[in-house]
Amino acid sequence: MPGLRDSLDLIRMVRPEAGTAALEHEIMAERASSLNAAEARVKKAVAGLASGADRQHWLEDARQAVWAYFVQRELIGFRRHHEVIQDLNIPSEVLAGLGASPAKGK
Repeated sequence: MPGLRDSLDLIRMVRPEAGTAALEHEIMAERASSLNAAEARVKKAVAGLASGADRQHWLEDARQAVWAYFVQRELIGFRRHHEVIQDLNIPSEVLAGLGASPAKGK
């Protein structure tokens, strides 16, 4: 059974630009998947923190998840986080542990 590399090699022989486009499409799909997974971790940690149970654990988990999510976003070109901070209801105490500010435009 041919793998992705075999398919890309065949595509490049027929239409070289199509091979690059296929590879770029795969990279973009991986980025989206990774970003979605990071966002899901943030949602889970923020929900755990809001539950009030084992607060210190969830606070640390939320800080780590939010930091990783922000790094993922910045790696793909999203530099402003204000909207996702609001959309995901990330508490100020989580942001304070990151040195981040919930202020608009930051």
